[in-house]
Amino acid sequence: MVDMTKQLAQLVGVQDQLFALMIEQLESASARPSIDIRLSTEIVAKVIYHERALGLDPEDTTGEELYNSLLSLVELHDSFLVKRLGGTNPADVSDMLPRIYKLICNLKIPKSVWVLKHSVAKKLIRSLPPKNVMKQLGYRSIDSMIKRESIDEIMIGTRVVESNTWHKNFIEKYKKLTPSDFESREATFLLLDGEKWGSKTMSYIKSHHQNITHLKEMGTIAILPIPINTLPGITIALLPRLLFYLNELRTYSTYFKHQQVHPGFGLMLVNTLLDDPSRHVNIAGQHLHWRIVHRHFGSGNVKHPDFFEPHIRPDDLFWRKAEDILYKIEPALHFWYEMDYVGVYANHAPVSFNLMDLTVDYINKRSYSKRTYFHIRESLWNELFVRYLQQESVYSQLRMQINHQVMEPLEL
Repeated sequence: MVDMTKQLAQLVGVQDQLFALMIEQLESASARPSIDIRLSTEIVAKVIYHERALGLDPEDTTGEELYNSLLSLVELHDSFLVKRLGGTNPADVSDMLPRIYKLICNLKIPKSVWVLKHSVAKKLIRSLPPKNVMKQLGYRSIDSMIKRESIDEIMIGTRVVESNTWHKNFIEKYKKLTPSDFESREATFLLLDGEKWGSKTMSYIKSHHQNITHLKEMGTIAILPIPINTLPGITIALLPRLLFYLNELRTYSTYFKHQQVHPGFGLMLVNTLLDDPSRHVNIAGQHLHWRIVHRHFGSGNVKHPDFFEPHIRPDDLFWRKAEDILYKIEPALHFWYEMDYVGVYANHAPVSFNLMDLTVDYINKRSYSKRTYFHIRESLWNELFVRYLQQESVYSQLRMQINHQVMEPLEL
């Protein structure tokens, strides 16, 4: 195996021989452009450049030294972001959460989504009243709650305080939905009131290790209250995640729009929301999730294909990495631009340059031995497949399958 390919296998966490077989299939299908070698070489060059930017010697830097330097930079950049947002104390949760919420709401980027109509959501809630939400908000009547509370907040509340059984039963009701139950509108951001929701959000935060939740079918993203006063890194941890989830909403929105011409629309919704199958297209024997398809067409490097018309417009496919937007808010964060898939393999695991990995470690004060590398692995997989999709022969396979899906229902 070529050493460069082995490096990629280590970073994505796949056994060498399996990874080599996958690469061989992709290379064969794309007239052998050596994407894996080029990507590996690029990663090495980026690591060297950024280590020097950190004041480190690429020839004499351990994984732990690099990790600690990256965490120090996260701390510095968090202070820059806080200042940019008008804050003074990076650890002041009660001050920074409203500032983060205001920024994300006012950010001038595409936020349109194709999601469930509010009137339809209200009918569904009436058909299966969320008793835990009603109790938490102090209502005995479902009609009174719907009249006085935002349906977006009610629906988010079900995500947080209702049981998995209730949630599954509720989603099953989507089988009867049709495309006419959906509409285009702006994604909704919520900042939940800590006094209103009390400690109910804590179990969700502990189990999911973050204070953000979202509903794909509603186009809603919520920031949950944190019952602590100080948390260093709250700004630089939350902002990229909010942008990440906005991409998620829009990714699934385009998928729902793409599927609206097929019979069994409601069943597709249920299967997607409960199981999220990943076999949307098959390229050189590899099953790819719609997320990669959306990113391929939405990155700005590919002309909007006519086979998405008339349901999906160019604006629907807009997709940008969180880091691409963050550095425009605070220019110092350009350090993280196009670094989400970059890492160094050291001490049996990657040292990630992915900002979301590093903010998890910073905010939780994780040691080097317990460092996070989930996001770099996902980003590197996506980057690898997107680069192969840019090859004409592979793109032709993608185009053929999507054209076929327009005519035939997709099996889930």
